[in-house]
Amino acid sequence: MELLTDANDIVFAGNELWRILLMTAIIALAFFLGKIFKFFFNRTAPKIKEQGQILLSVVFESAARSVTFLFFAFGLRVALTFLIIPDAIQSLVFTTVEVLIILSFAHFLYRLVDVVDIWLQRFASDDQDDTQIDVMLIPIVGKAIRVTVVILAILQVAQSLSDQPITSILAGIGIGGLALGLAAQDTIRNFFGSLMIFADKPFDVGELINLEDKLGVIMEVGVRTTKIRTLDGHMLTVPNGQLANMTIHNIAKRPFIRRVFDVTITYDTPPDKIDLAVEILKEILDNHVGMHEDFPPRVFFDDLNADSLNIKCFYWFHPPDFWEYMAFTQEVNRQIMRRFNKEGIDFAFPTQTIHLAGDKNRPLDVGVKNLDDRQEEQGT
Repeated sequence: MELLTDANDIVFAGNELWRILLMTAIIALAFFLGKIFKFFFNRTAPKIKEQGQILLSVVFESAARSVTFLFFAFGLRVALTFLIIPDAIQSLVFTTVEVLIILSFAHFLYRLVDVVDIWLQRFASDDQDDTQIDVMLIPIVGKAIRVTVVILAILQVAQSLSDQPITSILAGIGIGGLALGLAAQDTIRNFFGSLMIFADKPFDVGELINLEDKLGVIMEVGVRTTKIRTLDGHMLTVPNGQLANMTIHNIAKRPFIRRVFDVTITYDTPPDKIDLAVEILKEILDNHVGMHEDFPPRVFFDDLNADSLNIKCFYWFHPPDFWEYMAFTQEVNRQIMRRFNKEGIDFAFPTQTIHLAGDKNRPLDVGVKNLDDRQEEQGT
């Protein structure tokens, strides 16, 4: 009893020893409970994931990142109720603790946004209707929710520090918001550019596009920029405000691949051989692999070039699988070479005929001789 009485007589900053010990015990207990829950969540999440409950496992993983901070903040608030705090600093102490609670709770919600991302991805992957949520909306929704959590946390902290209602704080922010908005014109333009991209849907994540002669696959559509992986492996980051005003060729959305090519043969090819060449090309392309009945191949003897006779060919390949199209194109070229060589039809290539002066067999001798005769008749 005397020892207990002596312990109670120990006072530090106006608080008995038992108050200090109790506060310390509560904070330690809260921190310890937070660690226990974190350990439990980290151990349970993989087991749940193996059972196929992906969404619940993400909830546990997200909670594990912030549960210790959350328990500590609430434990500190409970522990301080057992202390006698001087009036001069009481408001400061409890305001600080309140700010910690707001930040811990905001951090907890911020981490839980991962659950929304996973849920939207599963929803989009199971959905086959283009009118539903698009895959490229997922990162925008997740980032928008995170930004909202941060803004609300900042407003709540500002309200706690200033003891002013949120409406007054918003009014004050609105005055300075004009200057901030002018300074952040590019950011605002990029944000609205992302909204335009989502509304128009010129492409989806994973599709191949041609952007100013640069071929690449859409990797991510963010709030400010769009990331494109070019075919040479580079990551191209384009501001959405700029991208919304660019001409985009969506290669992935084309219904077919069209090929237009010329087959040139020599001028000394007889007319019957020309007709045979056209027929050979028609036979090679007739009812070809990847042909659609609405897009039959076309072959025409269409032009008399300066150094060749030209046969123009058209065909359309369905579906627009580029590598399948290239394999078929290779086979077409092989058959043309074989059939033309077999029939003795020569391919033309750019040539020039040079007539040497003094050559008695050159056609221009006739014209020169006539010119000499006229000069003799005129006496010159």
